[in-house]
Amino acid sequence: MDYQMANSEHVLKRSRPFGISYEVKNLPINILLDTYNYQSLGQSSYSSDDLPRNVVITLSQGSLVKSMDFHPVQQILLLVGTNVGDVMVWEVDSGARIAVRKFKVWDLGTCSMALQASLANDYTTSVNHVMWSPDGILFGVAYSKHMVHIYSHHGGDDIRNHLELEAHVGSVNDLAFSCPNKQLCVVTCGEDKLIKVWDAVSGAKQLTFEGHEAPVYSIFPHNRENIQFIFSTATDGKIKAWFYDNMGSRVDFDAPGHSFTKMAYSADGTRLFLCGTNKEGESYLVEWNESEGAIKRTYHGLGKRSSGFVQFDTAKNRFLAVGDESMVKFWDMDNNDILTSIDADSELPASPCIRFNKEGILLAISTSDNSIKILANADGISLLRTMDNWPFDASRITPSPLMKDSESMADVKPGIADNSGDKLRNWKPTEINEPSQCRSIRLPDNSTAMRVNDCQIRTFLCSIFISTLICHVSTR
Repeated sequence: MDYQMANSEHVLKRSRPFGISYEVKNLPINILLDTYNYQSLGQSSYSSDDLPRNVVITLSQGSLVKSMDFHPVQQILLLVGTNVGDVMVWEVDSGARIAVRKFKVWDLGTCSMALQASLANDYTTSVNHVMWSPDGILFGVAYSKHMVHIYSHHGGDDIRNHLELEAHVGSVNDLAFSCPNKQLCVVTCGEDKLIKVWDAVSGAKQLTFEGHEAPVYSIFPHNRENIQFIFSTATDGKIKAWFYDNMGSRVDFDAPGHSFTKMAYSADGTRLFLCGTNKEGESYLVEWNESEGAIKRTYHGLGKRSSGFVQFDTAKNRFLAVGDESMVKFWDMDNNDILTSIDADSELPASPCIRFNKEGILLAISTSDNSIKILANADGISLLRTMDNWPFDASRITPSPLMKDSESMADVKPGIADNSGDKLRNWKPTEINEPSQCRSIRLPDNSTAMRVNDCQIRTFLCSIFISTLICHVSTR
Protein backbone atom coordinates (compact mmCIF):
# COMPACT_ATOMS: atom_id res chain seq x y z
CA MET A 1 0.00 0.00 0.00
CA ASP A 2 1.15 3.53 -0.72
CA TYR A 3 0.70 4.36 2.94
CA GLN A 4 3.17 5.53 5.56
CA MET A 5 2.83 4.12 9.05
CA ALA A 6 3.31 6.05 12.27
CA ASN A 7 5.77 3.64 13.81
CA SER A 8 5.52 4.64 17.43
CA GLU A 9 4.04 2.71 20.30
CA HIS A 10 3.00 6.04 21.78
CA VAL A 11 0.64 6.64 18.87
CA LEU A 12 -1.27 3.54 19.92
CA LYS A 13 -1.83 4.94 23.40
CA ARG A 14 -3.41 8.21 22.28
CA SER A 15 -6.76 8.79 20.66
CA ARG A 16 -6.40 9.80 17.04
CA PRO A 17 -8.95 12.52 16.28
CA PHE A 18 -11.11 10.56 13.86
CA GLY A 19 -12.02 13.75 12.03
CA ILE A 20 -8.46 13.90 10.71
CA SER A 21 -7.98 12.19 7.37
CA TYR A 22 -5.29 9.57 6.87
CA GLU A 23 -3.33 11.55 4.30
CA VAL A 24 0.14 10.31 3.57
CA LYS A 25 1.74 13.70 3.21
CA ASN A 26 0.56 14.81 6.65
CA LEU A 27 1.35 11.68 8.63
CA PRO A 28 4.27 11.97 11.05
CA ILE A 29 7.15 9.56 10.78
CA ASN A 30 7.94 8.52 14.34
CA ILE A 31 10.62 6.07 15.29
CA LEU A 32 9.70 2.77 16.88
CA LEU A 33 12.40 2.04 19.43
CA ASP A 34 12.68 -1.61 18.51
CA THR A 35 16.09 -3.12 19.11
CA TYR A 36 15.50 -5.75 16.45
CA ASN A 37 14.78 -3.48 13.50
CA TYR A 38 18.48 -3.08 12.79
CA GLN A 39 18.97 -6.82 12.36
CA SER A 40 16.95 -6.77 9.16
CA LEU A 41 19.24 -4.10 7.67
CA GLY A 42 21.99 -6.60 6.97
CA GLN A 43 19.85 -9.64 6.35
CA SER A 44 19.78 -10.35 2.64
CA SER A 45 19.83 -14.16 2.57
CA TYR A 46 17.81 -16.80 4.35
CA SER A 47 18.01 -20.46 5.27
CA SER A 48 15.59 -22.98 6.74
CA ASP A 49 17.01 -22.06 10.16
CA ASP A 50 15.24 -18.71 9.79
CA LEU A 51 11.86 -20.45 9.95
CA PRO A 52 10.01 -20.13 13.28
CA ARG A 53 9.82 -23.81 14.22
CA ASN A 54 10.28 -23.91 18.00
CA VAL A 55 7.17 -23.87 20.20
CA VAL A 56 7.84 -21.20 22.82
CA ILE A 57 4.42 -20.62 24.37
CA THR A 58 0.85 -21.93 24.22
CA LEU A 59 -2.13 -19.61 24.62
CA SER A 60 -5.32 -21.17 26.02
CA GLN A 61 -7.88 -19.61 23.73
CA GLY A 62 -10.93 -21.65 24.85
CA SER A 63 -12.79 -21.64 21.53
CA LEU A 64 -12.02 -22.53 17.92
CA VAL A 65 -9.72 -20.00 16.25
CA LYS A 66 -11.04 -18.68 12.93
CA SER A 67 -8.64 -15.82 12.14
CA MET A 68 -5.48 -14.19 13.54
CA ASP A 69 -3.36 -11.12 12.81
CA PHE A 70 -0.18 -9.82 14.44
CA HIS A 71 0.00 -6.09 15.14
CA PRO A 72 2.01 -4.33 12.40
CA VAL A 73 4.05 -2.27 14.89
CA GLN A 74 3.78 -3.99 18.29
CA GLN A 75 4.74 -7.35 16.89
CA ILE A 76 4.12 -9.24 20.11
CA LEU A 77 0.39 -8.38 20.04
CA LEU A 78 -1.86 -10.99 18.43
CA LEU A 79 -5.47 -10.31 17.43
CA VAL A 80 -7.70 -13.42 17.41
CA GLY A 81 -11.29 -14.09 16.33
CA THR A 82 -13.20 -17.28 17.20
CA ASN A 83 -16.17 -19.36 16.12
CA VAL A 84 -18.37 -18.03 18.94
CA GLY A 85 -17.86 -14.37 18.02
CA ASP A 86 -15.19 -13.58 20.60
CA VAL A 87 -12.34 -11.21 19.75
CA MET A 88 -9.17 -11.18 21.87
CA VAL A 89 -5.84 -9.39 21.95
CA TRP A 90 -2.95 -11.46 23.33
CA GLU A 91 0.46 -10.32 24.48
CA VAL A 92 2.43 -13.33 23.35
CA ASP A 93 5.65 -12.65 25.26
CA SER A 94 3.84 -12.88 28.60
CA GLY A 95 1.02 -15.16 27.46
CA ALA A 96 -1.50 -12.63 28.81
CA ARG A 97 -4.91 -12.06 27.25
CA ILE A 98 -5.09 -8.29 27.63
CA ALA A 99 -8.47 -7.58 26.01
CA VAL A 100 -11.67 -9.49 25.19
CA ARG A 101 -14.74 -8.38 23.24
CA LYS A 102 -17.74 -10.69 22.88
CA PHE A 103 -20.16 -10.26 20.00
CA LYS A 104 -22.85 -7.70 20.74
CA VAL A 105 -24.76 -5.43 18.39
CA TRP A 106 -24.08 -1.89 19.54
CA ASP A 107 -27.31 -0.36 18.21
CA LEU A 108 -29.92 -2.98 17.35
CA GLY A 109 -32.51 -0.33 16.45
CA THR A 110 -30.53 0.73 13.37
CA CYS A 111 -30.25 -2.83 12.02
CA SER A 112 -32.38 -4.16 9.18
CA MET A 113 -35.47 -6.19 10.02
CA ALA A 114 -33.83 -9.27 8.48
CA LEU A 115 -30.87 -9.00 10.85
CA GLN A 116 -33.08 -8.29 13.85
CA ALA A 117 -35.14 -11.38 13.06
CA SER A 118 -32.02 -13.50 12.61
CA LEU A 119 -30.57 -12.33 15.93
CA ALA A 120 -33.90 -12.92 17.68
CA ASN A 121 -33.78 -16.58 16.64
CA ASP A 122 -30.07 -17.07 17.28
CA TYR A 123 -27.84 -14.35 18.71
CA THR A 124 -24.63 -16.34 18.26
CA THR A 125 -22.27 -15.62 15.40
CA SER A 126 -18.81 -16.56 14.23
CA VAL A 127 -15.84 -14.36 13.39
CA ASN A 128 -14.78 -14.86 9.79
CA HIS A 129 -11.82 -12.50 9.68
CA VAL A 130 -9.88 -10.06 11.87
CA MET A 131 -7.30 -7.53 10.69
CA TRP A 132 -5.29 -4.58 12.00
CA SER A 133 -5.13 -1.33 10.03
CA PRO A 134 -1.69 -0.53 8.54
CA ASP A 135 -0.71 1.64 11.52
CA GLY A 136 -2.32 -0.60 14.14
CA ILE A 137 -4.61 2.11 15.48
CA LEU A 138 -7.76 0.35 14.25
CA PHE A 139 -8.76 -3.25 13.76
CA GLY A 140 -11.73 -4.75 11.94
CA VAL A 141 -13.87 -7.82 12.61
CA ALA A 142 -16.04 -9.50 9.95
CA TYR A 143 -18.85 -11.67 11.33
CA SER A 144 -20.92 -14.48 9.84
CA LYS A 145 -24.11 -12.40 10.28
CA HIS A 146 -24.22 -9.16 8.29
CA MET A 147 -21.96 -7.20 10.65
CA VAL A 148 -18.56 -5.54 10.64
CA HIS A 149 -17.14 -3.93 13.77
CA ILE A 150 -14.24 -1.49 13.70
CA TYR A 151 -12.45 -0.88 17.01
CA SER A 152 -9.79 1.66 17.94
CA HIS A 153 -6.84 0.49 20.00
CA HIS A 154 -5.23 2.95 22.40
CA GLY A 155 -2.68 0.65 24.03
CA GLY A 156 -2.97 -2.21 26.48
CA ASP A 157 -6.57 -3.18 27.19
CA ASP A 158 -7.95 0.19 26.05
CA ILE A 159 -10.12 -0.86 23.09
CA ARG A 160 -13.04 1.35 22.07
CA ASN A 161 -15.99 0.98 19.70
CA HIS A 162 -15.45 3.00 16.54
CA LEU A 163 -17.76 1.86 13.72
CA GLU A 164 -20.60 -0.64 13.40
CA LEU A 165 -21.53 -1.50 9.82
CA GLU A 166 -24.31 -3.73 8.59
CA ALA A 167 -22.14 -4.48 5.61
CA HIS A 168 -23.80 -7.36 3.75
CA VAL A 169 -26.87 -9.56 3.62
CA GLY A 170 -25.79 -12.81 5.21
CA SER A 171 -22.19 -13.62 6.04
CA VAL A 172 -19.37 -11.06 5.74
CA ASN A 173 -16.70 -13.38 4.40
CA ASP A 174 -13.66 -11.12 4.40
CA LEU A 175 -12.40 -7.67 5.36
CA ALA A 176 -9.32 -5.59 4.52
CA PHE A 177 -7.97 -2.05 4.87
CA SER A 178 -6.87 0.00 1.88
CA CYS A 179 -5.80 3.57 1.14
CA PRO A 180 -7.19 4.80 -2.20
CA ASN A 181 -6.51 8.50 -2.71
CA LYS A 182 -4.50 8.47 0.52
CA GLN A 183 -7.63 7.96 2.63
CA LEU A 184 -8.02 4.93 4.88
CA CYS A 185 -10.92 2.71 3.86
CA VAL A 186 -12.41 -0.64 4.85
CA VAL A 187 -13.17 -3.13 2.08
CA THR A 188 -15.67 -5.95 2.72
CA CYS A 189 -17.19 -8.82 0.75
CA GLY A 190 -20.01 -11.19 1.47
CA GLU A 191 -22.51 -13.90 0.79
CA ASP A 192 -24.62 -11.40 -1.18
CA LYS A 193 -21.99 -11.50 -4.01
CA LEU A 194 -21.03 -7.86 -3.40
CA ILE A 195 -17.84 -5.97 -2.54
CA LYS A 196 -18.13 -2.67 -0.69
CA VAL A 197 -15.74 0.14 0.22
CA TRP A 198 -16.35 2.18 3.39
CA ASP A 199 -14.73 5.30 4.79
CA ALA A 200 -12.81 4.15 7.88
CA VAL A 201 -13.41 7.47 9.68
CA SER A 202 -17.10 8.15 9.12
CA GLY A 203 -18.34 4.70 8.06
CA ALA A 204 -19.92 6.15 4.92
CA LYS A 205 -20.27 3.67 2.05
CA GLN A 206 -18.21 4.89 -0.90
CA LEU A 207 -18.43 2.15 -3.53
CA THR A 208 -20.28 -1.08 -4.27
CA PHE A 209 -18.86 -3.54 -6.79
CA GLU A 210 -21.24 -5.97 -8.52
CA GLY A 211 -20.35 -8.69 -11.00
CA HIS A 212 -19.62 -11.93 -9.18
CA GLU A 213 -22.16 -14.70 -9.73
CA ALA A 214 -21.37 -16.50 -6.47
CA PRO A 215 -20.63 -15.39 -2.88
CA VAL A 216 -17.36 -13.47 -2.68
CA TYR A 217 -14.94 -15.55 -0.61
CA SER A 218 -11.94 -13.22 -0.20
CA ILE A 219 -10.60 -9.79 -1.13
CA PHE A 220 -7.09 -8.42 -1.43
CA PRO A 221 -6.42 -4.69 -2.00
CA HIS A 222 -3.09 -3.97 -3.66
CA ASN A 223 -1.03 -1.15 -5.16
CA ARG A 224 1.11 -1.90 -8.22
CA GLU A 225 3.03 0.82 -10.07
CA ASN A 226 0.84 3.49 -8.41
CA ILE A 227 -2.32 1.76 -9.64
CA GLN A 228 -4.60 0.81 -6.75
CA PHE A 229 -7.06 -2.02 -7.16
CA ILE A 230 -8.84 -4.84 -5.34
CA PHE A 231 -8.57 -8.53 -6.17
CA SER A 232 -11.60 -10.63 -5.29
CA THR A 233 -12.26 -14.36 -5.45
CA ALA A 234 -15.66 -16.07 -5.34
CA THR A 235 -16.76 -19.52 -4.26
CA ASP A 236 -17.13 -20.55 -7.91
CA GLY A 237 -13.40 -19.96 -8.45
CA LYS A 238 -13.71 -16.69 -10.35
CA ILE A 239 -10.98 -14.06 -9.82
CA LYS A 240 -11.79 -10.42 -10.58
CA ALA A 241 -9.97 -7.11 -10.17
CA TRP A 242 -11.58 -3.73 -9.51
CA PHE A 243 -10.35 -0.16 -9.65
CA TYR A 244 -11.82 2.35 -7.21
CA ASP A 245 -14.52 3.46 -9.63
CA ASN A 246 -17.87 2.22 -10.91
CA MET A 247 -16.60 0.87 -14.23
CA GLY A 248 -16.89 -2.83 -13.38
CA SER A 249 -14.21 -5.50 -13.07
CA ARG A 250 -11.06 -5.23 -15.19
CA VAL A 251 -10.03 -8.88 -14.82
CA ASP A 252 -11.99 -12.11 -15.07
CA PHE A 253 -9.90 -15.25 -14.53
CA ASP A 254 -10.56 -18.78 -13.33
CA ALA A 255 -8.65 -19.94 -10.26
CA PRO A 256 -6.94 -23.34 -10.57
CA GLY A 257 -9.55 -26.05 -10.13
CA HIS A 258 -12.32 -23.44 -9.80
CA SER A 259 -11.45 -23.39 -6.10
CA PHE A 260 -12.07 -21.38 -2.97
CA THR A 261 -8.97 -19.19 -3.15
CA LYS A 262 -6.94 -16.90 -0.91
CA MET A 263 -4.28 -14.50 -2.16
CA ALA A 264 -1.07 -13.14 -0.66
CA TYR A 265 1.81 -11.07 -2.01
CA SER A 266 5.45 -11.28 -1.05
CA ALA A 267 6.54 -8.53 1.34
CA ASP A 268 7.88 -6.37 -1.50
CA GLY A 269 4.57 -6.64 -3.38
CA THR A 270 6.07 -8.08 -6.55
CA ARG A 271 5.02 -11.75 -6.37
CA LEU A 272 1.45 -13.01 -6.03
CA PHE A 273 0.54 -16.42 -4.59
CA LEU A 274 -2.77 -18.31 -4.61
CA CYS A 275 -3.76 -21.09 -2.25
CA GLY A 276 -7.09 -22.88 -2.28
CA THR A 277 -9.14 -26.02 -1.96
CA ASN A 278 -11.82 -27.10 -4.39
CA LYS A 279 -15.11 -28.76 -3.50
CA GLU A 280 -13.56 -32.20 -3.98
CA GLY A 281 -10.98 -31.46 -1.29
CA GLU A 282 -7.99 -31.04 -3.61
CA SER A 283 -5.67 -28.23 -2.55
CA TYR A 284 -3.06 -26.26 -4.45
CA LEU A 285 -0.42 -23.58 -3.91
CA VAL A 286 0.85 -21.60 -6.90
CA GLU A 287 2.64 -18.43 -7.87
CA TRP A 288 0.29 -16.50 -10.12
CA ASN A 289 0.98 -14.14 -13.01
CA GLU A 290 -1.67 -11.48 -12.43
CA SER A 291 -1.11 -9.85 -15.81
CA GLU A 292 -1.79 -13.03 -17.78
CA GLY A 293 -4.03 -14.82 -15.30
CA ALA A 294 -1.88 -17.92 -15.48
CA ILE A 295 0.11 -20.18 -13.17
CA LYS A 296 3.76 -19.20 -12.99
CA ARG A 297 4.94 -21.89 -10.56
CA THR A 298 3.26 -24.84 -8.81
CA TYR A 299 4.43 -25.94 -5.36
CA HIS A 300 4.34 -29.66 -4.58
CA GLY A 301 3.62 -31.32 -1.26
CA LEU A 302 0.02 -30.54 -0.31
CA GLY A 303 -2.28 -33.38 0.69
CA LYS A 304 -4.50 -34.85 -2.01
CA ARG A 305 -7.61 -34.79 0.17
CA SER A 306 -8.08 -31.94 2.61
CA SER A 307 -10.87 -31.99 5.18
CA GLY A 308 -11.10 -28.20 5.21
CA PHE A 309 -9.95 -25.13 3.33
CA VAL A 310 -6.20 -24.70 3.72
CA GLN A 311 -4.85 -21.45 5.13
CA PHE A 312 -1.51 -19.98 4.19
CA ASP A 313 0.77 -16.99 4.72
CA THR A 314 4.04 -15.52 3.44
CA ALA A 315 7.16 -14.51 5.37
CA LYS A 316 9.05 -11.56 3.93
CA ASN A 317 10.21 -12.32 0.38
CA ARG A 318 11.31 -15.90 0.86
CA PHE A 319 8.97 -18.39 2.56
CA LEU A 320 5.45 -19.74 2.12
CA ALA A 321 3.59 -21.66 4.82
CA VAL A 322 0.40 -23.71 4.65
CA GLY A 323 -1.63 -25.43 7.36
CA ASP A 324 -2.37 -28.86 5.88
CA GLU A 325 -2.68 -32.49 7.05
CA SER A 326 -2.34 -31.48 10.73
CA MET A 327 1.03 -29.90 9.99
CA VAL A 328 2.56 -26.64 8.89
CA LYS A 329 4.34 -27.03 5.58
CA PHE A 330 7.00 -24.60 4.35
CA TRP A 331 8.27 -23.78 0.88
CA ASP A 332 11.04 -21.60 -0.43
CA MET A 333 9.36 -19.24 -2.93
CA ASP A 334 11.98 -20.14 -5.56
CA ASN A 335 11.69 -23.93 -5.20
CA ASN A 336 8.76 -26.08 -6.27
CA ASP A 337 9.41 -28.84 -3.73
CA ILE A 338 8.46 -28.64 -0.07
CA LEU A 339 11.24 -27.33 2.16
CA THR A 340 10.15 -28.86 5.47
CA SER A 341 7.09 -29.59 7.56
CA ILE A 342 6.46 -29.58 11.32
CA ASP A 343 3.70 -30.79 13.60
CA ALA A 344 4.43 -28.22 16.35
CA ASP A 345 4.48 -30.96 18.98
CA SER A 346 1.22 -32.38 17.53
CA GLU A 347 -2.36 -31.45 18.51
CA LEU A 348 -2.96 -29.56 15.26
CA PRO A 349 -6.28 -29.78 13.38
CA ALA A 350 -6.38 -30.97 9.79
CA SER A 351 -6.17 -27.41 8.44
CA PRO A 352 -4.75 -25.20 11.20
CA CYS A 353 -5.06 -21.43 11.05
CA ILE A 354 -1.59 -19.86 10.75
CA ARG A 355 -0.16 -16.34 10.80
CA PHE A 356 3.36 -14.87 10.68
CA ASN A 357 4.26 -11.62 12.37
CA LYS A 358 5.59 -8.84 10.15
CA GLU A 359 9.26 -9.82 10.47
CA GLY A 360 8.49 -13.52 9.93
CA ILE A 361 10.22 -14.51 13.18
CA LEU A 362 7.04 -15.55 15.03
CA LEU A 363 4.31 -17.89 13.79
CA ALA A 364 0.92 -18.41 15.44
CA ILE A 365 -0.83 -21.75 14.86
CA SER A 366 -4.30 -22.83 16.02
CA THR A 367 -4.61 -26.23 17.73
CA SER A 368 -7.32 -28.87 17.90
CA ASP A 369 -7.84 -28.23 21.63
CA ASN A 370 -8.77 -24.56 21.06
CA SER A 371 -5.37 -23.14 21.90
CA ILE A 372 -2.76 -21.19 19.97
CA LYS A 373 0.88 -22.20 19.74
CA ILE A 374 3.48 -19.49 19.21
CA LEU A 375 6.54 -20.67 17.30
CA ALA A 376 9.75 -18.68 17.01
CA ASN A 377 13.18 -18.77 15.40
CA ALA A 378 16.30 -17.53 17.21
CA ASP A 379 15.47 -13.88 16.53
CA GLY A 380 11.90 -14.43 17.67
CA ILE A 381 13.04 -15.96 20.95
CA SER A 382 15.38 -13.01 21.51
CA LEU A 383 12.57 -10.58 20.76
CA LEU A 384 10.24 -12.21 23.28
CA ARG A 385 12.94 -12.23 25.95
CA THR A 386 13.82 -8.62 25.31
CA MET A 387 10.22 -7.42 25.41
CA ASP A 388 9.67 -9.35 28.64
CA ASN A 389 12.71 -7.73 30.29
CA TRP A 390 12.48 -4.26 28.73
CA PRO A 391 12.71 -1.95 31.78
CA PHE A 392 10.65 0.94 30.55
CA ASP A 393 8.17 2.08 27.96
CA ALA A 394 10.48 3.81 25.48
CA SER A 395 7.60 5.36 23.56
CA ARG A 396 6.84 7.62 26.50
CA ILE A 397 10.18 9.39 26.24
CA THR A 398 9.27 11.16 22.99
CA PRO A 399 5.72 12.53 22.85
CA SER A 400 3.81 11.73 19.70
CA PRO A 401 2.98 14.61 17.33
CA LEU A 402 -0.61 13.40 17.67
CA MET A 403 -0.66 14.52 21.31
CA LYS A 404 -2.70 17.57 22.15
CA ASP A 405 -0.83 20.83 22.65
CA SER A 406 -1.79 20.83 26.31
CA GLU A 407 0.06 17.57 26.89
CA SER A 408 3.60 18.58 27.71
CA MET A 409 6.67 16.49 28.21
CA ALA A 410 6.41 17.06 31.95
CA ASP A 411 3.11 15.14 31.98
CA VAL A 412 4.71 12.01 30.54
CA LYS A 413 6.45 9.98 33.21
CA PRO A 414 8.99 7.35 32.24
CA GLY A 415 7.81 3.94 33.36
CA ILE A 416 11.09 2.87 34.98
CA ALA A 417 10.82 0.32 37.74
CA ASP A 418 11.97 0.87 41.32
CA ASN A 419 14.02 4.06 41.76
CA SER A 420 15.41 4.21 38.26
CA GLY A 421 13.10 7.12 37.45
CA ASP A 422 15.00 9.31 39.95
CA LYS A 423 18.27 8.25 38.40
CA LEU A 424 17.04 9.19 34.95
CA ARG A 425 15.81 12.59 36.06
CA ASN A 426 19.12 13.32 37.81
CA TRP A 427 21.26 12.00 35.00
CA LYS A 428 23.53 14.48 33.23
CA PRO A 429 25.32 13.95 29.92
CA THR A 430 28.83 12.65 30.55
CA GLU A 431 31.83 13.58 28.46
CA ILE A 432 33.29 10.55 26.74
CA ASN A 433 37.08 10.67 27.10
CA GLU A 434 38.07 7.05 27.74
CA PRO A 435 38.14 4.22 25.17
CA SER A 436 36.39 1.97 27.67
CA GLN A 437 33.30 4.17 27.39
CA CYS A 438 32.90 3.37 23.69
CA ARG A 439 31.35 0.38 21.99
CA SER A 440 31.86 -0.89 18.45
CA ILE A 441 29.52 -2.90 16.24
CA ARG A 442 30.76 -5.07 13.38
CA LEU A 443 28.51 -6.11 10.54
CA PRO A 444 28.80 -9.69 9.21
CA ASP A 445 31.62 -10.13 6.71
CA ASN A 446 29.23 -11.68 4.20
CA SER A 447 26.80 -8.77 4.24
CA THR A 448 25.90 -7.69 0.73
CA ALA A 449 25.36 -4.15 -0.41
CA MET A 450 21.84 -2.90 0.01
CA ARG A 451 19.94 0.36 0.21
CA VAL A 452 19.11 1.60 3.70
CA ASN A 453 16.63 4.43 4.12
CA ASP A 454 16.94 7.30 6.56
CA CYS A 455 14.19 6.01 8.85
CA GLN A 456 15.98 2.66 9.27
CA ILE A 457 19.26 4.40 10.12
CA ARG A 458 17.59 6.64 12.68
CA THR A 459 15.81 3.64 14.21
CA PHE A 460 19.11 1.75 14.46
CA LEU A 461 21.00 4.65 16.03
CA CYS A 462 18.15 5.47 18.39
CA SER A 463 17.97 1.87 19.64
CA ILE A 464 21.72 1.97 20.38
CA PHE A 465 21.35 5.26 22.24
CA ILE A 466 18.50 3.95 24.39
CA SER A 467 20.40 0.75 25.20
CA THR A 468 23.46 2.78 26.18
CA LEU A 469 21.32 5.08 28.30
CA ILE A 470 19.83 2.13 30.18
CA CYS A 471 23.28 0.67 30.87
CA HIS A 472 24.54 4.04 32.11
CA VAL A 473 21.52 4.56 34.40
CA SER A 474 21.90 1.06 35.85
CA THR A 475 25.54 1.74 36.76
CA ARG A 476 24.93 5.13 38.42
